[in-house]
Amino acid sequence: MAQQPSPRPTACLALADGTLFFGHGFGATGETTAELCFNTAMTGYQEIMTDPSYAGQIVTFTFPHIGNTGVTPEDDETADPVAAGMVVKWDPTVASSWRATQELGDWLAARGRIAIGGVDTRRLTRAIRQSGAPHVALSHDPEGNFDVESLVAAARGFAGLEGVDLAKDVTCAQSYHWNEMRWAWPDGYLPQTAPKHKVVAIDYGAKRNILRCLASAGCDVTVLPATATAEEVLAHDPDGVFLSNGPGDPAATGKYAVPMIQKILNTTDLPMFGICLGHQMLALALGAQTIKMNHGHHGANHPVQDKDTGKVEITSMNHGFAVDSQSLPEGILETHVSLFDGSNCGIRMKDRPVYSVQHHPEASPGPQDSFYLFERFAAHMAARS
Repeated sequence: MAQQPSPRPTACLALADGTLFFGHGFGATGETTAELCFNTAMTGYQEIMTDPSYAGQIVTFTFPHIGNTGVTPEDDETADPVAAGMVVKWDPTVASSWRATQELGDWLAARGRIAIGGVDTRRLTRAIRQSGAPHVALSHDPEGNFDVESLVAAARGFAGLEGVDLAKDVTCAQSYHWNEMRWAWPDGYLPQTAPKHKVVAIDYGAKRNILRCLASAGCDVTVLPATATAEEVLAHDPDGVFLSNGPGDPAATGKYAVPMIQKILNTTDLPMFGICLGHQMLALALGAQTIKMNHGHHGANHPVQDKDTGKVEITSMNHGFAVDSQSLPEGILETHVSLFDGSNCGIRMKDRPVYSVQHHPEASPGPQDSFYLFERFAAHMAARS
């Protein structure tokens, strides 16, 4: 089946099952293959495209108004877009925001990312929900010349994300220091000038706003690459260790991350806090298992319940793998669950300040209901000193 609007389409999205979506291309020209997911956030398309957790994925935006506020360097979560491409309902309009420094299409083109507009994203999203995240090929040709058989074959040839360690592709090349705090009117991003706690953050694909939240909670942050050893972490004499978000299969990244985490847990009493892939790394290190989800959780409106308090938080999420709550060993408590499907969204050690969450308390985009987790981390470090 093919959706083919008029005038002549300049972009084509081909699914591995042979389904074709035609539309209007913008951004870079060319072809790319990836896993396709959908994101339900109504704002924050720039933050989503630059979130390293989207490596190896093309994002379908369910909200139709994408691009209408343009882009600004202040909203980048990393230096360049990491998502392979984007799919939208309506072609981006001219940017209408005092903060905009560039049009979305120009920004994507300059950074080699392909996008398609004019697609029935409702139909596409329903297909993803029903059949799981498909492998796809996305092509943008201003002349509208598409070899659809070749595109379908490319989609079928995509290796997928299971068993793939993508953290090593998006992590920092060397360690660096971070002291920039969260954005605040009217001054923007200000530096942390009086930190109280030394934190080593392991970068599996860290978003900048996570590091800003740590700094705003009073942390002096040193970021280390994903492959850092326990010895390298402890050489900085930290008060706490943070495990960041990131892309790919946690079991693959865990081959080198898990031994490092286990050694720190076994030789120190340091507080430890993980988010997203960092949550999955901690779970694996504690003896649990992870599983691939049907279509994952991607959006800024996900209800999560704190099992200790009963409180419901509206959160941002971006993950295609999850911790299997049935595999949690004795002494590891489930702290948060998704109210959409009951999947695990948080764990903690019973008798130590070691915990993690699947959702994104730093938001960007999304609500800030869960920011207290950064303050909790700082409180644990303060109690230890």
